[in-house]
Amino acid sequence: MAAGVLVALDGGNSKTDAAVVTTGGDLLATVRGGGFRPQSAGLDAALDALAAVIAAALRDAGAPPGDVVHLAAYMANVDLPDEEERLEKLLLARGAAPGVAVGNDTFALLRSAVTEGWGVAVVCGAGINCAGVAPDGRTARFPSLGSHTGDWGGGGELGRAALWHAIRGEDGRGPETALTGAVAAHFGVDRAIDVGLGIHLGEVGEGRLTGLAPVLCDVAEAGDPVARGVVFRLAEEVAILGSVALRRLGLLDVPADVVLGGGVLAARRPLLLDAVAERYAAAAPHARLLVPEDPPLLGAALLALDHVSAPPPAHETLRTAFRGR
Repeated sequence: MAAGVLVALDGGNSKTDAAVVTTGGDLLATVRGGGFRPQSAGLDAALDALAAVIAAALRDAGAPPGDVVHLAAYMANVDLPDEEERLEKLLLARGAAPGVAVGNDTFALLRSAVTEGWGVAVVCGAGINCAGVAPDGRTARFPSLGSHTGDWGGGGELGRAALWHAIRGEDGRGPETALTGAVAAHFGVDRAIDVGLGIHLGEVGEGRLTGLAPVLCDVAEAGDPVARGVVFRLAEEVAILGSVALRRLGLLDVPADVVLGGGVLAARRPLLLDAVAERYAAAAPHARLLVPEDPPLLGAALLALDHVSAPPPAHETLRTAFRGR
């Protein structure tokens, strides 16, 4: 195990968290920067943003860049093995660290909650994703690129569904729903259709629809049948992803952890989580559902320790340090 410091990154659409730790598990600094969006910002700009976050974390830690022996970057929008390999090579070429490991952020969520290093994680933030690791190291994952790869779910989908039902309830094409008034009120307009027209005219950014996810959950928890139907559809997707991953890994019939994370699931909305638990009880009755208190950044840092073969006490030191914060 080399002396020096490790840098861990947990990158999402809206923010990137970084941690600097010693190889003994001491937490030296954490910082937060902007989101990692290579598809919209461009790869060079996204890499520049990562470099800025890393530099800020090293400054806070009082560690010069030359002290970094390993970088572990677990990022959203890096969904395919080829994309992971490409980003790893680019970070190495930029001199980010002598050793670099890149993976999807779902693996960081999983590692943050499981002590044995294996299980399944489902992320439901702006989008939805799932990955699993078997005790022998085999993995199961999904492209999670959107509807064109069979995916549905996340805050973006909830927001689009809320607007869709709100407008149809307003103009008579669908059942009446409290979403109509709730969506209009959220955007400060008179009618739900005004939101849709605003998107068409470029006056409302479509990304703002993600903010409707908690609105939809509020309406569903108040008993609106249309909103409840959307919540139950999401619960079904969360259960399908996890149970299929368990089956692929041969873990469906044995006790295994399923870690639930991302903003939508981490909010612990009772209607959604109860529906998720009910569906896992039917599809994967041996699964142990976990909604971790620790952030995925801890998982990325633990994976960094794994990559340099740090001893078990280092992992416990790091977990204690994160919980102290």
